[in-house]
Amino acid sequence: MMQRMVVTQRDCKARRVPSGQIQVIPEGEFVNLTQDLGGNYTVTWQGNMLRIDGTDADALGRKPQVLEFEPPKDDQIIEAQVWQALETIFDPEIPINLVSLGLIYQVAIEQSSKTVTIQMTLTAPGCGMGPVLVGDVEYRVAMVPNVEQVKVDLVFDPPWSRERMSEEALLEAGLFF
Repeated sequence: MMQRMVVTQRDCKARRVPSGQIQVIPEGEFVNLTQDLGGNYTVTWQGNMLRIDGTDADALGRKPQVLEFEPPKDDQIIEAQVWQALETIFDPEIPINLVSLGLIYQVAIEQSSKTVTIQMTLTAPGCGMGPVLVGDVEYRVAMVPNVEQVKVDLVFDPPWSRERMSEEALLEAGLFF
């Protein structure tokens, strides 16, 4: 994609790259759209690189990604919906979702406190996008019905390797042979 200048259509929450710090870009600001892989957007604004979630794409004049979940019959968190949300999060450099990449190790749900705890890793321990990916996970999983808190534990044991990737991810990445 070629870089493109756009004007924000509304106030928009974004996360600074690579720290993951939340920042609000006000309505009517010029931002430079530099990347739109995996359903999220990378922009530069006031000298900072920021990541805007695809669910907020309307702030950039784009069609927003909509996460829809079947309403639970009770006030419980449905684990399949947590996994559904996780499958919508893509590595910013490899447009493959985190589940297919094998980066999600465990999902634990504490129904009494409405908390979801996720153990995940990165493709490399020194990955500078770690805080941004953690923020993506927190943001999207919080959209699941009845989730009130999301905790992400970033772990590096066992270390990630391409053997953790799904066959589809291996094909998409050109590593299946």
